[in-house]
Amino acid sequence: MLNALLHQSHHPELSAEFRRALTREIMRTERQRIVVLMATLLLILVFTVGATLLVPQQLERLFHGQFKPWIPFAVVLPVLAFECVALLAIRWRLKTGRDIPVVARYLSALVETSLPSFVLMAQTPMMGSTAALGFIGPMMYFLFIILSTMRLDFWLSVFTGLVAGTELFAISYFSAPPPADPDSPLLSPLFLLSRCVVPLIAGVLAGTVGLRLRRQFEASIAAASARDQITNLFGQHVSPQVVERLLAAGAEMAGDTHSVAVMFVDIRGFTAAARQRSPRQVVERLDAAFAVLVEIVDRNGGIVNKFLGDGFLALFGAPLEDAQASQRAVAAAREMLIAMERENTNSDWPLRIGIGLHIGDVVAGNIGSPRRKEYTVIGDTVNLAARIEALNKDFGSQLLVSDAVHRSMPDQLADAEPLGEVPIRGYDTPLAMWRLA
Repeated sequence: MLNALLHQSHHPELSAEFRRALTREIMRTERQRIVVLMATLLLILVFTVGATLLVPQQLERLFHGQFKPWIPFAVVLPVLAFECVALLAIRWRLKTGRDIPVVARYLSALVETSLPSFVLMAQTPMMGSTAALGFIGPMMYFLFIILSTMRLDFWLSVFTGLVAGTELFAISYFSAPPPADPDSPLLSPLFLLSRCVVPLIAGVLAGTVGLRLRRQFEASIAAASARDQITNLFGQHVSPQVVERLLAAGAEMAGDTHSVAVMFVDIRGFTAAARQRSPRQVVERLDAAFAVLVEIVDRNGGIVNKFLGDGFLALFGAPLEDAQASQRAVAAAREMLIAMERENTNSDWPLRIGIGLHIGDVVAGNIGSPRRKEYTVIGDTVNLAARIEALNKDFGSQLLVSDAVHRSMPDQLADAEPLGEVPIRGYDTPLAMWRLA
């Protein structure tokens, strides 16, 4: 049952939600990458302006008197405008829950990675090809290759490295001056190609890192999705310890029939007392009582399966089988009675609870519509536990257990008071009952 929950490929709805969550995280990462890139480009512009104002003589010598302050802006500002449009597109797609088209991703990588090429083409006429290729232009390719890891896409990083290597080779080959020595290997296509292979290798390495980050994202989202599904399935009142055990059990949880200790808890006379108080007072008192009782169920390894007005149904031994289900249920019930007595001393509205316990086989599973299912238990064991709790009114007791519970742990119930064969509403024959409090 939970095997399908914890293995997404067997659960179409969860797989779709998983993909949507992963897409959102990838787009958020892409948005962060664009912000970092834009900040870096702005810093380059600031550095260029600062150099123009502070060291104009050095720039004149470097560019042989041909430096034009507007050129960096003409190259960088269109890319910044492109990135602003990309940010708006990501924001809109995050709102609408739509992914970025693959073509748009590759187009973005092509435009960004071509920026250093435009820088090189602008610098070459002013500096000469040798000086331009030895300046910052080729190193800028690695800025985009490094940032491509945040795309979390191996092939996009490889594509970025391929674009960088190809464009660098083309610029190096076609802008190179005629060699003084025709036989010099420094300007041969093989020499240029070997240098331009480095960006491609860097792209592969960046893609490998991005792929690793993506898998970590997937693992984190899968774990969070599994936790959310378990919480939705078993209710918001499942202890973190039970959730961890469910996640750890995984595929070992097949099967729908369990031996379960079923506990019904009811607050006696609550409806009549509630008529004399405001709705806010009723809710606050009920919340305070449930906070105490549910915490005890959690601590003893049970789950509160559902709230029933001024009471609730708790399970011990489901969804995880537990050989100590009876012992845990009885221990929780005793602790509840003590806790309520202590809690009543600090309240102007004392409450008295009734608890019924029975153990037996139940059918456990997901019940509900295709859009909303809930984990619950069905069977005579559940019905009998409810009838046993109702008998507390007849005996003026607070904790009654069935003979099945008593037989499962006779040594621990030495203080149990036998009530004999008790008629049960809806049952043809009387059943043995025991009073613990």
